[in-house]
Amino acid sequence: MNILYIDIDTLRPDHMSCYGYARQTTPNIDRLAARGIRFGGVYASDSPCLPSRSALASGRFGFSTGVINHGGRRAEPYPSGPDRGRQSRVAVESWPSRLGGAGYWCASISTFAERHSAFHWYAGFNEVLNLGTGGLETADQVGAAAIDWLRRRGRDGDWLLHVHLWDPHTPYRTPEGYGEPFGGQPARTWIDESVIAAHRRLSGPHSAQEVTGWGPSPARAAYPRQPQEIVTGRDVEVMIDGYDIGVHFADHHVGTILDELDRLGLSGQTAVMVSSDHGENLGELGIYCDHQTADEHTHHIPMILAWPGITHPGVDESLRYHIDVAATILDLAGAQVPPGWDGRSFAQGLLSGEAAAGRDHLVLSAAAWATQRAVRHGRWLCIRTYHDAFHGFPEIMLFDLEADPAERHDVAREHPRIVQESMTLLDEWVGERLASTPDGVDPVTAVLDEGGGFYARQRPDGYLERLRRTGRPDRADAIAGRTELTWEV
Repeated sequence: MNILYIDIDTLRPDHMSCYGYARQTTPNIDRLAARGIRFGGVYASDSPCLPSRSALASGRFGFSTGVINHGGRRAEPYPSGPDRGRQSRVAVESWPSRLGGAGYWCASISTFAERHSAFHWYAGFNEVLNLGTGGLETADQVGAAAIDWLRRRGRDGDWLLHVHLWDPHTPYRTPEGYGEPFGGQPARTWIDESVIAAHRRLSGPHSAQEVTGWGPSPARAAYPRQPQEIVTGRDVEVMIDGYDIGVHFADHHVGTILDELDRLGLSGQTAVMVSSDHGENLGELGIYCDHQTADEHTHHIPMILAWPGITHPGVDESLRYHIDVAATILDLAGAQVPPGWDGRSFAQGLLSGEAAAGRDHLVLSAAAWATQRAVRHGRWLCIRTYHDAFHGFPEIMLFDLEADPAERHDVAREHPRIVQESMTLLDEWVGERLASTPDGVDPVTAVLDEGGGFYARQRPDGYLERLRRTGRPDRADAIAGRTELTWEV
């Protein structure tokens, strides 16, 4: 048995045609979904890139690993301490290490670990190919490397091959030569002129007047598929086209890899998983072209699994973490799930064809930009903010995702019972997790002690003046008059 894990960075399921999107963005992944299982309720436990993949590799929440930020103390795993043996816990318990123990040769084609100094990601991989482009490589480069690997090693026995495509990630940079595959297909969007006007009064990185960060950047002029500012509906169309074309470009090269599996005669003995580390906000919560919050669009990820021997394709809408899927892959591959993992396998349900129970709620965590935790249950998403990355979020927000998928209307005041239920679930989750930290302290505390998420701390000195100069003096005054630490844990 072989396992091909195609990891498409920053991929929103609701912008994939196999999840019902109007544009045919993912025709090759669609054909995989037709013979496999499409999961509709999978969420990254932690975001963005570094916390999410650290959780996946370790099978544990960021709360347990210590990796919840992109800089500062909590961008590193907790040290093992005096009980560490010759090998660290991650070396023994990581996802590829466990597969390796079951006889798999594990290889990764990715620049992720170098980009984030996430060298714990390498634990268990026998072979790593780093293209040396720091995450700015495109799918044609990665696809060519993957096809070369398959031709050299594909027939050598059981293997896991991780193939990482960055293309939907900001800045949207699909080569201009790829053209406009959605020309004549206007983007469907909820962002009208009134929304743009309201969003242009907001503040914070990647807000409507600062789509590329804290303000226009000459360097970003090299990426015309992503606007630097949202002024009119045309800018919104350019943004959505830029993102969707990145998805389509990645999917095109997924197709070339799947075709190579067919050509080599490996398809019948290769399980294929397509997923992502996190999603992307395209205007939701006033954030454009980035992934900063513990909300639906940053944490909800696609998950397609086609596994030889599972002969009942379909759709599974149960709530699950991505680390639950990692545990399930171990189980299906005959590897033991470590007892200390937070991920729970549902392999038996997949093999039997019976619906495997999901989780009744999820806790989602973000701390690289805004520092937040959210509880996802039923139709509800309740977000608690500890540091708002200067976006002006209230401490508690509640969204009815069935009625309001774009998260436009905070209904916390209208539903105090749901808020209380959500915060009770969050407090219980935190209490259970505290025992898994070496010092018994919530890792969010370290992030707040440093002044907030790593990128929030990169606020330029001239940003308040920029707010005043661009018609937002009220936001400048609000930020100037507050302390960096907004709400205590």
